Amino acid sequence: MNWKKTLTAGVAVASAAMALTACGSSDSSKSNGNGKLADKQVLNWDEASELATMDPSKVMDTIGGDMLNNTMEGLYRLGKDSKIEPGIATKTTVSKDNLTYTFTLRKNAKWSNGDPVTAKDFVYSWQRTVDPKTAAAYSYLFSGIKNADDIVAGKKAPGTLGVKAVGKYKLVVNLEKQLPYFKLLMGFVVFAPQNQKAVEQYGSKYGTAAKYMCYDGPFKMTEWTGTNLKWKLVKNDNYWDKKNVKLSEINFSVNKSTTTSYNLYQSKKLDETILSPEQAKQLSNNPDYSILKQARTSYLEFNQTEKKFQNKKIRQAISYAINRKQLAEKVLGSGTLPCKGAVSQGLAKRGGKDFTDAATTNTGVQFDKAKAKKLLKEGLKEIGEDNLSFALLGDDTDNSKKITEFLQSQIEENLPGTKVSVQNIPFKTRVTRSQKGQFEVVVSSWGADFSDPISFLDLYTTDNSYNFGKWKNAEYDKWIAKSKTTDAGNVSARWDDMVKASKIINEDQGIVPLFQLNQPQLIRSNVKGVIQNTAGSVNNWKNVYITK
Repeated sequence: MNWKKTLTAGVAVASAAMALTACGSSDSSKSNGNGKLADKQVLNWDEASELATMDPSKVMDTIGGDMLNNTMEGLYRLGKDSKIEPGIATKTTVSKDNLTYTFTLRKNAKWSNGDPVTAKDFVYSWQRTVDPKTAAAYSYLFSGIKNADDIVAGKKAPGTLGVKAVGKYKLVVNLEKQLPYFKLLMGFVVFAPQNQKAVEQYGSKYGTAAKYMCYDGPFKMTEWTGTNLKWKLVKNDNYWDKKNVKLSEINFSVNKSTTTSYNLYQSKKLDETILSPEQAKQLSNNPDYSILKQARTSYLEFNQTEKKFQNKKIRQAISYAINRKQLAEKVLGSGTLPCKGAVSQGLAKRGGKDFTDAATTNTGVQFDKAKAKKLLKEGLKEIGEDNLSFALLGDDTDNSKKITEFLQSQIEENLPGTKVSVQNIPFKTRVTRSQKGQFEVVVSSWGADFSDPISFLDLYTTDNSYNFGKWKNAEYDKWIAKSKTTDAGNVSARWDDMVKASKIINEDQGIVPLFQLNQPQLIRSNVKGVIQNTAGSVNNWKNVYITK
């Protein structure tokens, strides 16, 4: 997810057919779990950025994903180590050709308004998300479900999507091609059901504030107005598994400064806080300290509708001017890794070899000051310009400011004569401007939605809604298409297709891969049962409890 975001996420249930292995999750329950429950089951959690939406069809970020992951429930939930756990589905039957999935739904699931959760709620939700009128950024994830691509393209009606309700409690999904990661998708918030009555009642306000929503998950949201920086999740008494939900409420507050959030942690007004690199060094021996490993990469996107960034040599010059090792180790620290490419390290392996090692290239991610100068000179000559200047867009959090300052310094120092102006703005605004193409160069971030390289590589195809920079490469599109169609059922061929695509984006400098963040944090030791996955929605608070 663009979650993200200063996000986080990892699914260890990669398809056995693909022979992929993935990074797992952390669980804050470090004791044997025998501590007595505290009288007050309230959790106080820190967020680094504001909440953008609660509409499952329109969510784009990690924070929204986390909120929906705990207030909505789809066919499956992803538990510890991203293992699939029962959600609304109690049984799944798959046809021999792997093209038809039949889900039997539980009969005791209810919405927060008292309505039963039925198969029609899934049909309605999915059709709404692929409907071009909804303009859902994640509609591309439905590709492979019968007619999804044609619906998104406006060629067929949403009602023709390959999903149907057979009675109240049976959902049948028809695929037009095998999707090795299909079950993982079913644990992702975009595939959750939606209450049609609520959507139609609230109209354009749906998902824009806590009161304009209907929930079927462990919690309900309250007090979010759509713009404020504090809100709550409270226990949903209509939730089918409420007996296993111990928390009565979770209080969230947005703190863009880690100094502020750490002070609140020390005064026991927060039970969790992320840390800056400096704080992490000082607090690494604290028993509450941990590092959240993330299947997330941060990278630069160029607005390639602009002449200067259509020039490959100029894009490469900027990339070669950046010392990623210094950025990862000195500026960010805590085990943050320099990127090898578009895909995060540790996400997937085949034959014991990590995908990023298989896709390694000699271009696209190296630091070479001399080559950077040479390429810039050649690139400027090709476009008839004497110098380069551009605005660099980033978020307004402490860490984001440090990153953009470092990049500005590196580019101006290693490419003499180049001028970089930095603009740090709220996350929600940055995403909106990225979507509208209102940027020259932007620091973007993506966390895997499931443990498969395609979760990253899909983003950069020509027509993908998250390809904000509008990079285009027909050869890249060809290999991605093969991995999802003719080679979808061939483990080896599909892997090779994705490796080739990953190499192309490095070699053509479609983006500038920067780093894979590992996020240092403090979580109070009496907070038990927090599940944090490295791919998909990060935080699962369903089974959290507070001990004395």
